[in-house]
Amino acid sequence: MDNITPLPQRSTPQVAFNRLELDRILSLYGRMVAAGHWRDYALDLGAKAASFSAFRRSAENPEVRIVKDPALRTKQGEWILYGEGGVVLKRGHDLAGVLAPIERRLVKLVEA
Repeated sequence: MDNITPLPQRSTPQVAFNRLELDRILSLYGRMVAAGHWRDYALDLGAKAASFSAFRRSAENPEVRIVKDPALRTKQGEWILYGEGGVVLKRGHDLAGVLAPIERRLVKLVEA
């Protein structure tokens, strides 16, 4: 028991959501689940970007993808909202502004 082997260190940095960002995204996801619109999600944390995908059914393509790409922070903004076909719906520097189209859709779902 005298030999201690250190765990290998990750050579490439990983992009991830911070606690406030993930809280905001999962809060929206929970409200969409409660409205009966979304049923599954996936997180992808990579070396260049992090993404959150929301699905109506787990066997389909994601309905929306929220991507955080820090390389675009000084350009169009690090947040991108992709639609079902991979179409960019919104870009921005602020997560709340990028989530606004989904928030509006949620209001329509609840009122209907």
